[in-house]
Order: sequence, then C-alpha cells, then structure tokens
Amino acid sequence: MTSKTNLTINAQRLWDSLMETAQFGGTPKGGIKRLSVSDEDKRVRDWFRAECEKLGCTVEVDEVGNMFATRPGKRSDIAPIAMGSHLDTQPTGGKFDGVLGVLGALEAMRTLVDMEYQTNAPIMIVNWTNEEGSRFAPAMLCSGVYAGVFTPEFAYSREDRAGIKLGDELTRIGYKGTHKAGAIKFSAMFELHIEQGPILEAEAKMIGVVTGVQGMRWYEVTVTGQESHTGATPMSLRKNALLASARMIDAIDAVGMTHLPGVASVGLIENRPNSRNVVPGEVFFTVDLRHPDEKVLDKMETAFRAALPKIAADTKVTFEEKCIWKSPAVKFAPELIDCVRNGAKQAGFTSREMASGAGHDAAYIARVAPTTMIFVPCLGGISHNEAESTTLEECGAGSQVLLNAVLAHDTTLA
Repeated sequence: MTSKTNLTINAQRLWDSLMETAQFGGTPKGGIKRLSVSDEDKRVRDWFRAECEKLGCTVEVDEVGNMFATRPGKRSDIAPIAMGSHLDTQPTGGKFDGVLGVLGALEAMRTLVDMEYQTNAPIMIVNWTNEEGSRFAPAMLCSGVYAGVFTPEFAYSREDRAGIKLGDELTRIGYKGTHKAGAIKFSAMFELHIEQGPILEAEAKMIGVVTGVQGMRWYEVTVTGQESHTGATPMSLRKNALLASARMIDAIDAVGMTHLPGVASVGLIENRPNSRNVVPGEVFFTVDLRHPDEKVLDKMETAFRAALPKIAADTKVTFEEKCIWKSPAVKFAPELIDCVRNGAKQAGFTSREMASGAGHDAAYIARVAPTTMIFVPCLGGISHNEAESTTLEECGAGSQVLLNAVLAHDTTLA
C-alpha cells in the first residue's frame, strides 16, 4: 500500500509540461505573452482540461471562466482540498509566474494517480481567470468574483485598452461556464508560486512559507493640459501635461521611499497626442501603492493625493484621480502554514517564513476558505519579465512541498 510519506513527484515531467505550455504565446525572447481570455489563453486552457481529464478528473467552469478539476476522495461528504493559481501572463511575462502553481498542482495530481493513492477529501486544481490584471484591470479579478469581492457583471464589463469586454471574450473562446461563481466549493486552498523577489535566493533557502500578503491599492490619473506647437509656444505659456505627470511620478516615487518597506510605482503611461512637435495635452498613468500595514498604506495614499494638486497648479494643468482597486493586507491560515512548514521539513528543504509583496489569487480566497502559499526562488528576484527564471530542481521542490502539505491537511479530515 502506498504511504503518503513516499509519494514523490516527477520533477522532469513537471518541467516538460512547463516548457510545452510555454509555447502557447511564447515570445522570441523566451517568455510568454498569454493575456487573459485571448486565443493563447484558450489554447492553454484546452490543454489543461485535456490533461486533467486524462487523470480521471471532472473539469467544471464557472461563469467567469475559473476552471476546477476534481479527483474524488474516499469521502464525498467533505469539500475538496484545492491547489491553484493562474495561466494568464503579462504582455512580456515569464514561464513560471502563476503557471508553476497550476502545473505544479497538476504534477501533484499526476503523482496521486500514478501511485493509486486515495485521499480522504477530493483533490482539486483551480485555474483562476485574469489574475494578472494586465489586460483587464483590476488584478485577481475572477478569484475576486468567486470570493464575493466583485460581481460577475463588474467582471464582464471590464474593458482592455482596445475597448473589448472580458465577458465578450469569455463567450468567444468558449469559457463562460454555467456554474455560478462561488458555487463550486472547496475546504482549503494551497497556492504554489515563484517568489517574484530576491529573498530566498539571497538567503539560499528553497521554500518560502508564506504567512500573508501585503495590502495593495491601484489608482488611475488623467492629467489635462493644452496641446500646442513646440516651436511657437513659449516655455512660460505652456500647459504641458507630460511635464506635470513627470513631476507627479517623481513625487509618487518619494512616497514609496519615505514609507519603506512600502512601495509606490507607476507602471503604465499614455502620452497624447504623442507627437514630437506637439506639447502634450493629456497623459494617463496608473499608480500602484503597497504596504503590509493598512494604517501605513492610508498614510501613503494621503501623501500621494496631497502631492498632485500643488504640482498641477504649478504647471497650469488639471487632473482627475480615482482609486480603482483595493486589496487589504491578508493573513493566511495558521493550520495550513504549519502544513507547508512541515511539508518542507519532510522533504528535506530549507525554508523561511515571509510575507508576499505581490498580489495573488490566494489573497481573495483567504476571505472564504483557509488558504496559504508556497514560494520557490526565482533568479535575481526577476518576474513580470521574459527573463524570469527558476530551475527544474526548484520547481520540483515546490511541487513536492505542495503535495506534502495537501496530504498533511488531508490526514486531518479522515
């Protein structure tokens, strides 16, 4: 009889799956461009569904495209233990962000099937829709719908920069499911992910035991000046929206520097009309504020908002600013954290406790079910970049600890 202590994942098989699916949206520089509910996303979803069905899993899709693949357990009277993350990427994303969490879970499931190991609870793999928020803002959108943070109608109405709605794209690619969001239940969720930071690598630790996620807030700012001829408009008479925005961005950076370990970032900017001989008349940019302490995050928001009016007055422009998303700081379930800590020890891997600086679907799922995360290193802490890199051994370690943690939690449900 197979014991849970000798279930060993196949790291090479996991790696091969990572490299195979990286072709769906693969970029010349070795990354992935697989935006949410795009044609490339449909291809990887179809692949994932087929692989899960080969294992005897039942695959269900909810109304916002979240996918749930379930293998029965000994007991049908308890909700599944879920493992999950996301398969969508940034426009210049890497091979591992999100994808490792889904395929590492798939490898764990393959191992259970190979060894004919029967868990007490059903085991589930989840692929969450639109975690990145790069095509449709905000991030973690459809895990948010699952958790009741957003309505399905809000998700459907989100538009990309071309004005295409998420709801229409879900229908087009055939992944607007019939199950109501939140109706497909699970009792706990573990999310495997690359760290997206440099700490594990710097400390030569294999596993990050994640205790929570820092708070995040996203804003959109539109600065309006006046378009005019660069050659004929004196410097003193200009209403330069780009100049004003540049000073605002500098002030936003200062907010982050004065509230460490918080961060303040501008990642998207659109300059209009974007002509070399026209003084810019309008600029749109986004702001991303993060801190593990909500009270400090409040102070950062106050400082950011206080800086903009003075800069606008000094540069003779106007502006509009709005907060489009708030994700409060999250603390994960202690009993699941213990499972991860013990799972790493069982596998013989070094580990350390840490909070996540990035947002993840687990942050919303923690509102409706016990949840935690597992981190593995990534080279140089680089993520959201085609150069994002981790190793076969690190991916395998993450998947092994994921399996160990799930099985440890499963023993409490006997």
